Amino acid sequence: MSITSLKTGTTGLSAALDNNYMEPIATTVVGSGGVASIAFNDIPQIYKHLQIRGIGRTANAVTDENIVLQFNFDNASNYSTHWLNGNGSAASSNVDTPFTKIPFCRTTGASSTALMFGATVCDILDYTNTNKYKTVRALSGHDQNGSGVIQLRSGFWRSTSAITSITISNDQIANIAEYTRFSLYGIKG
Repeated sequence: MSITSLKTGTTGLSAALDNNYMEPIATTVVGSGGVASIAFNDIPQIYKHLQIRGIGRTANAVTDENIVLQFNFDNASNYSTHWLNGNGSAASSNVDTPFTKIPFCRTTGASSTALMFGATVCDILDYTNTNKYKTVRALSGHDQNGSGVIQLRSGFWRSTSAITSITISNDQIANIAEYTRFSLYGIKG
């Protein structure tokens, strides 16, 4: 089955963009010295879903950790998350509940090789729906020149409020490192 453009009648890979299924909302690139957090505020309420794509690194002196998100400045224990990790030789899984954030980007830290980043694609489903909790699913990981990790994560925010802001920060106290880049997209559904 191919995608057909509603505007032009053409088919092909570019037809999805022609139909405005996915639109860029905002992008942040971290500058010199890093930042404590990244915020996407005043998110338009015109899409069905949101997606965050990005690369990340932290200033924490570790080789592997999480970058996390919170919605509408809620830092209470209103989040739950499940995860599955693989590192090439073993798999692990766990549940984090109640939690004060949702990890969504498994990434590198300051003890990793310079300029080595983790990557993520994170979907935030039905973010405007005020009749249900908000669900998140993310695929992320990083390579460490032969070692590394890949992570599949799902979670939810126990709130029926529409999501109007997203705050991204390090799972620990250290900054998000320079050159980290996150982009927010709206999906029309």
